[in-house]
Amino acid sequence: MFRSPRKCTAEEQDLSATLTAGGGGLAIRLTFVSADEDPLLAAKGPSSEDPSTRLSPVSRIFAKFRSKEENEVPPLHHPVMIVAFEGWNDAGEAASYSANFLERAWSAVPFAEIDPEEFFDFTEVRPEVRLGPDGTRSITWPVTSFSLATAGGMGNDVILVSGSEPQLRWRTYCEAFIELAKSLKVERVIMLGAYLGEITHTGNVPINATTHDPAVADEHGISQSLYEGPTGILGVLAGALSQIKIPSVSVWASVPCYSLPVAPKAALALTRVATTLAERFVDMAELEVEATDYEMRMNELVAEDENVAAYVERIRELEAAEDEEVSSDGLAEEIERYLHGGQEG
Repeated sequence: MFRSPRKCTAEEQDLSATLTAGGGGLAIRLTFVSADEDPLLAAKGPSSEDPSTRLSPVSRIFAKFRSKEENEVPPLHHPVMIVAFEGWNDAGEAASYSANFLERAWSAVPFAEIDPEEFFDFTEVRPEVRLGPDGTRSITWPVTSFSLATAGGMGNDVILVSGSEPQLRWRTYCEAFIELAKSLKVERVIMLGAYLGEITHTGNVPINATTHDPAVADEHGISQSLYEGPTGILGVLAGALSQIKIPSVSVWASVPCYSLPVAPKAALALTRVATTLAERFVDMAELEVEATDYEMRMNELVAEDENVAAYVERIRELEAAEDEEVSSDGLAEEIERYLHGGQEG
């Protein structure tokens, strides 16, 4: 169900009816964010324990895109979803860092959430207490946020999806996710992930892209996924999307095992691939600077730690011995080892 904490206006009811057509009464809450609110702050979820101050429906956000001649939500232009989850799928925070960068760069506006109540153990992924400028106490919950970045005719419209990997009821979660994707007539879903691999921080970031869709594989020269074994929410979601014939691509970046906690260089590599697949331009100058700074700080880390320096040298020797780039099969094997062993570090 698209939840509303207050009585909707007639206009809002019309919008909810449009979006919920064919829906299954699932845990999606549409949210209203006024034009003067910070979209990224608003995306973090319910802003107070007081139900009266919870985010209200998103109808007015979509109203900005209404046709002047017709009282309805106009279709998005070839909408594409870019998805990144924090947690197991996000070594070096590369995937979530990429998604957050795109939200800022495209001035994406949050419009919907998946309510976390059914999908998280809050003793494991805890809500956070925030204090406002006036000292007001608020609670930020681990929601899945959907943000819209329209292109204004300069490319495809993009829905950015971010949040923590859910812990519970993954099938129900995917049903809620897909309900919204179908309502918005999403044409393709690009899912970003990152894993720890035995690579150096100075080389190019290895990227592995796979799909379940033969047409997408042919169009972009992407391998069809042959992976078998343990998976995260990205794998489950890809399978669910395949069943309803929404094409999806999984894009994974490799992050050095000895990396700093945040790896902007891997995020940059993911961003380049994601925007190419989404057919949407973004200025990456800011992220390129951060990637260069990351590499410099990694150089300092290696110079200051003999054990790390020895490990990096061993990787370089192995790379020299192979005398070739890591193949697509090799990347798949690395990801398989990572998924079987879980995220380390």
